[in-house]
Amino acid sequence: MKKPTSKIRNEIAKLQEQLKAAETRDAERIGRIALKAGLGDIKIEEAELQAAFEGLAKRFRRDQGNTTGGKKGAGDGIGSTSASVPSGAAQGSSDEA
Repeated sequence: MKKPTSKIRNEIAKLQEQLKAAETRDAERIGRIALKAGLGDIKIEEAELQAAFEGLAKRFRRDQGNTTGGKKGAGDGIGSTSASVPSGAAQGSSDEA
């Protein structure tokens, strides 16, 4: 009942293609949102922007773990995060540049 190596390789290749397509969709979605928020006009180092995104992701993950699925909990995390993380990172970077 073992699968031949070639069949496993084919399955891995299909999964890699699916992963690449999913990452592309995610990147396009996040990119559109970032542009709408005005991040395209900000002069900021990529490493600093990535650090701000990592902080944002950490905050949302923490908020998701604490909510019961209601909109109030999710809305509280979005409002407070949007106001503090991107604005602070963007303002700090603009002043430094």
